[in-house]
Amino acid sequence: MNERLNRPKGFGEILDLTFSLSKSRFRDFFIISLIFMGPIYLIQALISLSSGVGFFREMGATGAWYEKIISSFEGAESTGLGADLGTALVGITSFFLFPVATAAILLVVNRIRKNETYTIGSVIKQAFSRYGPIIGSTILFSLITIGLILIPVFILVFLLISSLATSSTVGIVVGIILFIALAIGSGYLLTRWSFYLGSAVLGEGSPGFTRSWRLTRKRGWFLIGLYIIFSLIIGVISTVIELAFGLFLGNSVLLSLIVSLATIFTTMIFSVGYAVMYLDLKVRHDADDLKEMIDDYNVVQ
Repeated sequence: MNERLNRPKGFGEILDLTFSLSKSRFRDFFIISLIFMGPIYLIQALISLSSGVGFFREMGATGAWYEKIISSFEGAESTGLGADLGTALVGITSFFLFPVATAAILLVVNRIRKNETYTIGSVIKQAFSRYGPIIGSTILFSLITIGLILIPVFILVFLLISSLATSSTVGIVVGIILFIALAIGSGYLLTRWSFYLGSAVLGEGSPGFTRSWRLTRKRGWFLIGLYIIFSLIIGVISTVIELAFGLFLGNSVLLSLIVSLATIFTTMIFSVGYAVMYLDLKVRHDADDLKEMIDDYNVVQ
């Protein structure tokens, strides 16, 4: 396994290695994810219970089965300020804890790459030792993401309003094309910067955006493709589980707990995939640096 992690990989190899690692080290990866994410989702379930959502199936008394399911989800809304504040608190806590879970998984994969032993406790401790750079970099990346999302939206809204005021169909078409172009550009930039976390975790630079940009040189669209595939796989798994159990459980706390477990599982897979992708970039970059050093040495000779 470590041999595969220490050489450049193609598209299919990265996907295959991700699922191979997720299977062979499932216990370790899942426990790490559960330690960080489990308590958050448990608190969320308790908040739902306290706000009046039933633990078991909660459906209407009349109508066809599909009407009962729809009505049960239509009734899923906050019952008070306390529930809203609790949900907000869960979201904030998740923001400050979930990246550490990804960091710990990355450290495990890196130990495997180096053929080093580890314990779950040791990698969690090491991840927390880099907590400042991890969270600081994540906050900056989140602000950049918000900016890159809002700019295309504001431009599209402005152009649409201007076009509607002048009844210009051309303006609307141009606005939509410009929005798509800006969205693709934003996605490309975010992908090139998204490996800041690996740099922050392994102590290779913080906030790590410059390091990430260098690592992803000539690999941007390749990485976008991997992100899309991982997102599709995770989306399909999550949707199938939610729909399948939703047929029997309706809107209930039990359903939310099952969906939360599925989220922990899919997040684990994505984190392993992210680790494999980052280490692949690192191997390629280190190999290029070594090649340049050899070429420079030959020129001097």
